[in-house]
Amino acid sequence: MSPSAESSKVDAYIAAAAPIARPHLTEIRRVALAAVPGARETISYKMPALRNGRVFFYFAAFKDHIGVYPPVEADAKLKAELAPYANAKGNLRFPFTEPVPYPLIGRVAAALARQYAK
Repeated sequence: MSPSAESSKVDAYIAAAAPIARPHLTEIRRVALAAVPGARETISYKMPALRNGRVFFYFAAFKDHIGVYPPVEADAKLKAELAPYANAKGNLRFPFTEPVPYPLIGRVAAALARQYAK
């Protein structure tokens, strides 16, 4: 499938999300793509994702939060910064009731691209 077709699927996912989630999804998409030049958008496991050869970054809207997957493993300093947002499995959870740290999410995307490039 062409990159534009995949981007259209991500557009549709964001458009179908709850109104409270849409601006967060849009900004996460923007910072993640900016953090990993050359990454391509796709839908995987029914959520927006980025791939660079293989899928390395997922994000999704839920009832009361945005989730970012999978956990960062290879960058101990970044992992420590993410601790307030990590759930029991290490995935990240950003509640709609709190400011979302978009630059930090961009760093997560870059770290995951490096982690999964190995």
